[in-house]
Amino acid sequence: MNKQKTTKRKSTFARTLRKNMTDAEMKLWYKIRNNQLGAKFRRQQPIENYIVDFVCLEKRIIIEVDGSGHIYNVRDKIRDSWLNKRGYKILRYWNNEVLKNIEGVLISINENL
Repeated sequence: MNKQKTTKRKSTFARTLRKNMTDAEMKLWYKIRNNQLGAKFRRQQPIENYIVDFVCLEKRIIIEVDGSGHIYNVRDKIRDSWLNKRGYKILRYWNNEVLKNIEGVLISINENL
């Protein structure tokens, strides 16, 4: 499959993810969108082979909001390593952490910005 078709498929899938965000992703998005933290974030953004939940391209910070399916996930480790090698810092938060302690999550994000 050529690169153009792959890019188009990733963009289409990212658009679907944006329309179907989890409750935790939605809660965080409403707190970080529109430069509320002094940095511009994008949601469900393709970065080459991967789609990340949220990214600040200027600061090269990625935020992932994960459910129980990500516990001990080897693919996440491979993905994180690939993104780290390209200069991205990955911040991971559990869904319940975002839903129950959004202020703590925002403090953590601010400290990393």
